[in-house]
Amino acid sequence: MRRFGRFELRALLNKSTRSMLWLVHDSRHGQEMLLAMPRQAPNSEAAMAHWLKTAHAGARVQHPNLAHVIEVGRVEQWPFVAYDRALGETLDERLARQPAPTPLEAADWVCQLLEGLAFAHEAGHAHRDLQSSYLLIDAANKVRLAGLELAQEVFPAGVDFNTVTRRAVRESAEEDVLCVGLLLHRLLSGRAVLEQQDLQAAVQQMQPLGKELVRLGWETPHPIPEPLRAIANRATDRQARQRYHLARSFLRALDGWRTAAAYDQGGPIALLMDKLQRIGHLPASSGKLHRIGQSSSLEGQHASELSSLVLQDMGLSLELLRRVNNALKQQGVTSGGTVLNMQRAIAMLGLNGLQQAARSLKPWPGPLGEVQAALLRSLMTRVHRAGMVAQALRPAGYDGEVVYLITVLQNLGRLLLQYHFADDAQQIRQLMQPGEATEDNPNPQGMSEVAAAYAVLGCDLNALALAVARYWALGEEVMHMMHRQAPDAPVRSAEGDAELLRLTCSLANELIDAQLLPEAKRQPAIELATRRYARVLGLGLRDVLQALHPEQARQDGDAPFRSAGVAIAEASFSAPLPTEPGTLDGDAESMAPRDGAAPLPKASTLRAKLGGKPPEETS
Repeated sequence: MRRFGRFELRALLNKSTRSMLWLVHDSRHGQEMLLAMPRQAPNSEAAMAHWLKTAHAGARVQHPNLAHVIEVGRVEQWPFVAYDRALGETLDERLARQPAPTPLEAADWVCQLLEGLAFAHEAGHAHRDLQSSYLLIDAANKVRLAGLELAQEVFPAGVDFNTVTRRAVRESAEEDVLCVGLLLHRLLSGRAVLEQQDLQAAVQQMQPLGKELVRLGWETPHPIPEPLRAIANRATDRQARQRYHLARSFLRALDGWRTAAAYDQGGPIALLMDKLQRIGHLPASSGKLHRIGQSSSLEGQHASELSSLVLQDMGLSLELLRRVNNALKQQGVTSGGTVLNMQRAIAMLGLNGLQQAARSLKPWPGPLGEVQAALLRSLMTRVHRAGMVAQALRPAGYDGEVVYLITVLQNLGRLLLQYHFADDAQQIRQLMQPGEATEDNPNPQGMSEVAAAYAVLGCDLNALALAVARYWALGEEVMHMMHRQAPDAPVRSAEGDAELLRLTCSLANELIDAQLLPEAKRQPAIELATRRYARVLGLGLRDVLQALHPEQARQDGDAPFRSAGVAIAEASFSAPLPTEPGTLDGDAESMAPRDGAAPLPKASTLRAKLGGKPPEETS
């Protein structure tokens, strides 16, 4: 039997370029242990002293997901760290028995690993040789990470170890996080990454150090959900700037998906619901909101004036929708459908209900700082502008308030993200930006919004919005209309009122997104969006340009537009929303056909339900 000091060497469990892990028998204590040691011994007594000092400091870091160290010592020139074998089997041993864990099991193991690793990084320590054999899993699937501060870098004798070590810790921590991403790929794909058992060897082959690209393939032992696939691919992205740099960020995304997948309403959705209870969905944004709290200023006003005043404040508009539809649900009223009309909502709640809703909102900007509040204001301005464009593009005979509010609801996920998860919103925007062009990748592409949200939150923004809409009792038809048409999905047909309104609002949102592009790309993006929706909605480029630039349309009259490269005019929330005559009041003049247009359709059942009226009233 080979020996290492007092230890009998029984099996070599891991050998990488930086370290080794042995299964040994401790003759002194009469038990099996795991013995970890570096592949390269310290090159001087000063280096040995520094190695032992750092290893002892790492052993003092206590966390449920970090393996407890039994002993830190040396045998001649070789230092070692000993762990109790009773902590469990290594991940390699588990995979030999269970080669294909489910995605949920894999995510659970990696989340536990990230918990311990994040704690160690925040304590100022790194692993530097994170391999699958250093993950110890017991019978209850409890994961512990061993080998902390094992593979220390070997510096020339006589250097200031404290200085060079502090400088290297951050880079080593980022490398640890990348190795966790490679480990997740191995668990999900069921095979070694780049055919390398040593994760450090795989790192050396990846861009930018090497030329290899690591992405999760489609031939996997189990189907991989899209959010999990996006998280895994971001962890090993070809561009280093797109990867997770902190173990805590990686944990946040993966744990968000794991919790949502296991409990359906967990992760970021559960956190969002908690925030809704404490600080509401959006803060009050209108400077005239104080008027709503004064009953004397409201009693003599017409319903259309109150409605216009409410629509100036996006947070108050959504609060009234929440209150009126929750009230209908609690009363068991189902025949009238969802109310998406401010006049109807105000009539049902009364002035007292309107005042209570106004007082329940947090004053601007809520808990946000100055910069975050400015970003939220800018986003609300764009959403408001999209609502105005949707009103201008809506099919004849449809209520402008309903179209405006559907457009707002299609952006509900973005609004909630910016207000409640401002840091995550910033991270998502960064992932959507293309990286710098290189010789290998001359036309880099940023992530889509969906993929970036998956990579940061573990769920997409639409899931956040639908969870809130369901909580507000907005109904299945409204939740269907909240789904924006995907930019890369073809627009084939609009069967029914709900689909027609959904596509109209989707087009308006795409046009506003196109207006935010650089000037050279703006006009082609507008024309592309128009061509996608033209046949289904019966719209042309002239209609779109008139909706985007109504002031120029009024100045030019019937003359053709000369240019579409005009920047968006920033809409003010302190001014009433522009409306066509009679749109909110429903007078007969506004229902007359436009010149040259087909006669307006008869009021539909859907529009009646959205206005809160029983279907028989429109027959």
